[in-house]
Amino acid sequence: MEYTAQSWPIAAAMINFSVAETDPSVQDAPAEGWASTLRQVRRAGFDHLDPTDSWLRVADLSSERRREFASVVAETGLAMVSLSTARRSVIDPERGERNLAYCHRVLEVCAELGIGTVSIGLLPTLTPRQQRALWFWTAPGQVDPDDPEVWAMAVRRLRELGDHAASIGITIGLEMYEDTYLGTADSAVRLVQQIDSPNVGLNPDIGNLVRLHRPIEHWRSMIEKTAPYATYWHVKNYSRTEDESTGAIHTAPTSMELGVIDYRFAIGYAIEHGYRGAFLTEHYGGDGLSVSATNREYIRRLLPNFVSAA
Repeated sequence: MEYTAQSWPIAAAMINFSVAETDPSVQDAPAEGWASTLRQVRRAGFDHLDPTDSWLRVADLSSERRREFASVVAETGLAMVSLSTARRSVIDPERGERNLAYCHRVLEVCAELGIGTVSIGLLPTLTPRQQRALWFWTAPGQVDPDDPEVWAMAVRRLRELGDHAASIGITIGLEMYEDTYLGTADSAVRLVQQIDSPNVGLNPDIGNLVRLHRPIEHWRSMIEKTAPYATYWHVKNYSRTEDESTGAIHTAPTSMELGVIDYRFAIGYAIEHGYRGAFLTEHYGGDGLSVSATNREYIRRLLPNFVSAA
């Protein structure tokens, strides 16, 4: 589909609301509970929603509750353009098979609800130290092993999901995330190339890498490598200071236009190289929904430079 600057879908992430894994009241909430949250999203100016499963596991709702949720979404004036999974790695040594089955279930539910794009990643479960940290990315987490057999498993299982998605008309974006096989631009591109499914591409969420307190590849290089494979895009930004004299690196969340990633370049480059997927605005800390809304308007101001404004 060819979008204009005004029609291009820009969805709100739900990471700023209660987390389903630690707050079962979200999963078990009455319809009015969901509606109260979604009305905030609508009042922030969003037309599109990604019911991120760290907020609500739509795929784990009963069929009756799924219909109830879909009704609430429609009544609030939102449209579900995508669904992002979080920390459901299909190669997790303990939960990999269970996560694979869950991702298949997500695909089926998205087809049922008319959601055309799914973000899947290899994000591991947070460690206790990460859970205690103010910013979880500043503490060490699990690392995908340098093991050809595990890599081959990732390719095989993600291709399996890609085949399933293709059969029901869904596109998958694989989310970039540190210390996974999607943790660098080169590794992410290699993984997608080996999966070799036309409907499986990348979610080039390089904000997940720019925020790390360690040396990283320059953001522009990462965009140039990954954007041609992008099918969906979580966008967020961080300030980043590197002290060459001491080696100290400090980062903090900020709005898209103020951070170190130049999204004027990044979005223009991606569109020039064929990107036609939705955007998902994210922000950690503070009033994340309001910052996400600010980011939405920033994207709207940029898009007429690259596509028709009408």
